[in-house]
Amino acid sequence: MPFSSVLSTAATTKAAVADCLARSQWQGPVDLAMVFFAPAHRESALEIAQSVSAAVKPRCLLGCQGETVVGNDREVEEGPALCVWLGRWAEEVELTAFHLTMEETSDGLALLGWPDDLALATPLDSLILALADPFTFPVDDFLHQLNDEQPGVRVVGGMASGGRQPGENPLLIGEDLRREGAVGVLLRGPVKARSVVSQGCRPIGRPMVVTKAKDNIILELGGKKALEQLQQIWQALEPRDQQLVQRGLHVGRVISEYQDSFRRGDFLIRNVMGMDKASGALAITERVRVGQTVQFHVRDAATADEDLRALLQLDKRIHEPKAAAALLFSCNGRGTRLFGQPDHDAKAIQADAGAIPLAGFFAQGELGPVGGLNFIHGFTASVLLFEE
Repeated sequence: MPFSSVLSTAATTKAAVADCLARSQWQGPVDLAMVFFAPAHRESALEIAQSVSAAVKPRCLLGCQGETVVGNDREVEEGPALCVWLGRWAEEVELTAFHLTMEETSDGLALLGWPDDLALATPLDSLILALADPFTFPVDDFLHQLNDEQPGVRVVGGMASGGRQPGENPLLIGEDLRREGAVGVLLRGPVKARSVVSQGCRPIGRPMVVTKAKDNIILELGGKKALEQLQQIWQALEPRDQQLVQRGLHVGRVISEYQDSFRRGDFLIRNVMGMDKASGALAITERVRVGQTVQFHVRDAATADEDLRALLQLDKRIHEPKAAAALLFSCNGRGTRLFGQPDHDAKAIQADAGAIPLAGFFAQGELGPVGGLNFIHGFTASVLLFEE
């Protein structure tokens, strides 16, 4: 097999690394190694990078800390956990590792450390895997710059989690450790990977055009006050959906307006931050502009489960090659917090694709493309599937 994933819950870092390497039964060269570890291994993060690098000598190694570590069909939400994922491609794939940081320059603040090979990246044969520190990395600026300068090049990954302040989310690159910014790898060539981004929401009501807005505030939808439109939709809902609206409402913004109808995967989901009864306005966690199409959404465990499974099934129907391995970047608000039981996302992926090597972690923000553009998400499962 060109991919391997082994999860260990051994108490010590040394034992966990040895356990993963022994059970992987890997033979031959390694192109890419991904390593995810729980906060219990934080103080030995550098040891993890150096031990795995020395043992398998990967062309590129990336890793980070996760509040929950995913390995195959398990999501370890408490205690020590370490997962080592290894991959190799039959054809030549270019891998360029990089470390990005925000620095003060003569022109102001700028992201430094971009790989030179990014200028050669094309959407059809390029992919970026990125792991970032949520306290020190301007992820919105990073994604905005990539969307503008390298349109169509996908970014998949997540924000490290488990730390409570800057410096507590170690990032691994090669045999080194970084405590700020982001680490990543640009893959160019026949990587043969596809992404599934499940935002876990279900639309209610109908799509409506924003007719008046300011910054992140929706003032009018379809020529009426936004809150008035919402109230009309709410009155027509079943009691269960009315409860979901009261528990937490979301707005989906259509990514591409050049469609006659909109379906699952066409919306970028954002939270409703607040409502103002006097003005009838809604504030959301995204800038909006007049002319955009939006639709209200709700989320619960059943909806999140159905959304992930439906998207995985859709991916299988439209892609003939089977998935041979996967990386999962899931929100730390999922797992038992959302579903009431462990291992949901990991088991859903393996129920669809089979017992493929899977690794990942629960992130403090998930990266993945929607509608051809890269975004940071919340409460999302961002899955990268590698083909046979």
